[in-house]
Amino acid sequence: MMTKKKDDQATAGNYNAGSPFDSHSVTISSDAMGTFKFQGEGGDSAQNAVGDTAAGNIWDNFDSKATVLKESGAGDNTMHYTLPTIVDGVALAVSYNSNQGQDESNTAYSVVYTGVEGLTVSYGHGSSDGDAARAKTAAGQATSLSDGDADTTSMKASYVYGSVTLAYSDHEHDASKADGSNDQDATSWKLSYTVSDAISVSYASEEIDSKAADTTDAEYTKLVTSYTAGGMTIAANYQEAENIDFSTAVAQDKEYYGLSLSFAF
Repeated sequence: MMTKKKDDQATAGNYNAGSPFDSHSVTISSDAMGTFKFQGEGGDSAQNAVGDTAAGNIWDNFDSKATVLKESGAGDNTMHYTLPTIVDGVALAVSYNSNQGQDESNTAYSVVYTGVEGLTVSYGHGSSDGDAARAKTAAGQATSLSDGDADTTSMKASYVYGSVTLAYSDHEHDASKADGSNDQDATSWKLSYTVSDAISVSYASEEIDSKAADTTDAEYTKLVTSYTAGGMTIAANYQEAENIDFSTAVAQDKEYYGLSLSFAF
């Protein structure tokens, strides 16, 4: 089976000149051969695909993007291949992103294991080539944190036991900068409890260490509770962030409250 996807609404700065599509991709799949996807714009690596924190990336829910979970290299013209099932309960995927003027291409892989009832374990590893940093330095341009050579590893496990679900993740980004200031370590956990068919509650936490000198860990928490009656679901959530930009400035501490109501007919 082959499918094509496009989004005609090009985002600022991401439109490929001469191309009529934005976020375009082509997918070819079969039970025997697996699934191959070519992402023309904004592609994801195999590591990124399993790189969400156990808490669900709470950091991304806040307006400030001073905290960003660093991941392996991907982007335009990324090829992603999910292998056919070789062993029951094991899913394997690899990705490749062409060098686009850098010394080396970016590669990544992931393994997801679901062979034990209630248990899900994932592991992803990817690389990022940093020739962009060397080129910018030679040209006298400023470099960003994503310009250096780096390896990114994501590990996550979750287990469902009756009405309780517990998840934990560890995400490490090791860059080539000698002083370690481009490194990052993020740990996260989430506990969910289904009180009854109608009521559920969850609590999640994330802590991101930038590894740079004189910084404070960014910390995020989220509490969600929901109630379902018939086709109606009411959900309330509270989210808190501290040290968003890895400093202790009061302005970098924020709180969010949310309430949602949905109907199923």
